[in-house]
Amino acid sequence: MADLLALSARIIDEGRADEPTNRVTYELSEVAEGIALVESFGHCIALRTDRGLLVFDTSNPAAGPRVVEALRRWSPDPVHTIVYTHGHVDHVGGSAAFVADASERGSARPTFVAHGSILERFARYRLTEGWNARINRRQFGPRRSVGIVPDVGTGQPRRHFLPEDVAVPDIVFEDRLGLSVGGLGVELHHARGETDDHLWAWVPERRAIVCGDFVIWNFPNAGNPQKVQRYPGEWAAAIRAMAALEPELLLPAHGLPIAGRDRIGRVLGDIASALERLVGDVVAKMNAGETLDAIVHSVSVPDDVLAKPYLRPLYDEPEFVVRNIWRLYGGWWDGNPARLKPPSDSELAHEVAALAGGALALAGRAQEAAATGRLRLACQLVEWARQERPGDEDIAAIAGEIYGAREASETSLMARAIFGAARDASTAAPGE
Repeated sequence: MADLLALSARIIDEGRADEPTNRVTYELSEVAEGIALVESFGHCIALRTDRGLLVFDTSNPAAGPRVVEALRRWSPDPVHTIVYTHGHVDHVGGSAAFVADASERGSARPTFVAHGSILERFARYRLTEGWNARINRRQFGPRRSVGIVPDVGTGQPRRHFLPEDVAVPDIVFEDRLGLSVGGLGVELHHARGETDDHLWAWVPERRAIVCGDFVIWNFPNAGNPQKVQRYPGEWAAAIRAMAALEPELLLPAHGLPIAGRDRIGRVLGDIASALERLVGDVVAKMNAGETLDAIVHSVSVPDDVLAKPYLRPLYDEPEFVVRNIWRLYGGWWDGNPARLKPPSDSELAHEVAALAGGALALAGRAQEAAATGRLRLACQLVEWARQERPGDEDIAAIAGEIYGAREASETSLMARAIFGAARDASTAAPGE
C-alpha cells in the first residue's frame, strides 16, 4: 500500500514534475481512518459508516470488478450508497460490478445518488453512442496516452459506449443535498465544470472533500475539442467554494489525494486563479471586439503556472479552454466574415493548390514550413494538398511526416490524439 498522502505532499511541496501523479494500480490505500481510495481510471473512494460503505464513483466498465475486489479486501461491509460525481463513463461504468457484488452477497442493492442532469447525459450518450465511441477511441488510443491514460481495457470492443447495465440513480437533486449514511453526514453540492451534472461532496466530520474531476492533477479539462460545452468560470467558483471550507483532506477522482489545509488551499487557489485568468482575459477581448483568431493567439497562462505539478497541460490545455470560453459566451462563429458561410474544404483546397502550382507543390511548401518549425502552417498546407489529391501516395507520406512531427511537439493528450490520428490516416494502407 503506497503512502499516497506523503507522495502528494512531496510532489507539491518540492514542485516536482518527474513523479507519476495519475496512477492506475487497482490498489487500495486507506488515506485516513475509515477512508479508502482505489487507484483506477477513475478512482473509487469509500468511507466506512455504521450502515455500510458510502462510495463515490465506480470507475470504468473494465475496471469495475477489480475495484470491487480491492474494496472487499479492505472491508466486508455492504455498499450502502454510491454517489456519482458525474456521468462520464469512467465514473459510472463500473456500477454493474457493485450491483453484482451485492447480489452475490445477499445484500440490498446500493442506493445510487447523482445530480439530475445525469439522466439527460445518459440519454445523450445513447443517442450519440457511435460518435462518442469514435472520439474516445481517438482520444484514448494507448499509443498516444503520454502516460496520462493507461490502457485499462480488456482488448475487446465494447458493444455500447455507455454500458446497458449502468446503474441509473435512485435519488437525484438539483442544487444541494444532505445525506446521512450510518451516522455520517455528507453535503452534496452541484456545480457545472467539466460537465453540467458535476457535484462535489463535503464531509464535515472528517473535514474532507470528494471533488470528482474538479481536480485532476493536470490543467483542468475545460476545453476538450471533441466534447460538449465545459464551464471554466463556474469551475473556478466551485474550487473557491471548496477552499473556503478549509478542508484537511482532498480526494480527487484522478491523481493523488492531498492532505493539509494550507497545501490544499494552495492547490485549489492556483487552479481557480488559472481558470479565472483565462475567462477574464478572453471576455475582456471579446468585449473589445477582437476575433477568436486574435484571442487564441494572444491569451495564455504563464509558463511558471503550467509548470506546477498539478497544472501541467498534459491532458487538456489553455488554448482549448480559450476556444470553449468563446463558444460559451460568443457562439460558434469566430468573427471572420469569410467563415460565416465558407466554401467547402475541397473547393478551397482546389483553389489554393491551383495558386501554388499544384497539390505536390503545395505539399512541398508544407515541408519547407515544417522544416523551419512552422508546424501550424505546415499542417494547413499539407491538408489542402491532401484534400486536392486524396489518393496521392507522395502527398500522403509528406502529410504523415508533418502530422507525426506535430504530434511529437504537443504536450496535451487532446492535441496528440488528433494529430496522431491524422498521421495514422495519412500512412494507412488503402482500405484500412
